[in-house]
Amino acid sequence: MLRKLFLSPALRPLLLVLFLLVLWDLTIRAFSIPAYLIPPPGKVLVQLVEQWPMLLTESWFTTEATIWGFLLSIVVGVPIAMVIAYSRVVESYVYPLLVFSQSVPKVAIAPLFVVWFGFGILPKVITAFLLGFFPIVVSTVMGFKSVESDMLDLARSMGASRLQTFFKISLPAALPAMFSGLKVSVTLAVVGAVVGEFVGSNSGIGYVLQVANGNFDLPLMFAGLVLLSIIGVLLFAVVDLIERMMIPWHASQR
Repeated sequence: MLRKLFLSPALRPLLLVLFLLVLWDLTIRAFSIPAYLIPPPGKVLVQLVEQWPMLLTESWFTTEATIWGFLLSIVVGVPIAMVIAYSRVVESYVYPLLVFSQSVPKVAIAPLFVVWFGFGILPKVITAFLLGFFPIVVSTVMGFKSVESDMLDLARSMGASRLQTFFKISLPAALPAMFSGLKVSVTLAVVGAVVGEFVGSNSGIGYVLQVANGNFDLPLMFAGLVLLSIIGVLLFAVVDLIERMMIPWHASQR
């Protein structure tokens, strides 16, 4: 019974986290690393408990900006990807421009959003959108282009309309690739929201990290990083759950 519990897929990540925490603590003790360089996990845990109300509130601001940026990436990215996938002319014009836009560091242009849109949630949402947008476009284009031509020819020969072909064949075949991009996008959206908080915000985990850095409060910094990791994992899990519900027939879900 105990062996089955330890080998449970749901428990394995927790066991790995516990192992890493023990290794973290042992490394600090073995090499006598001072707390002003790397705080021991016990101090980080104490900071998490003591500052929990504040950290929970700030986490919500970051999560809200992340979700809105991620949803905006889907709303804008999927239609653009579909147009690119079905039109070689649009692909030749738009695709190189999208690749070029990704070479521009988001940290460099994030201050412009503060100048244009002021402080608040909008600059964070836009930064999260810019980071999460590209993976969705690339994966969706790949998904629609990977639809087997034999299946499309079969649908046409049976008299299926373009709309029926799209919803019955093209879209289901592209969904696995789309969800791969969504999983990458949602984690990058968290990074984008934090970048937006770094350059112009008085709320969110990014702001907490800035304050902690200014006060040289490493336990609080690590506590903020832990919460950011949890936010990313939870959002990833939500997307993964939706994927399991929408494409239970796919080989990756069996």
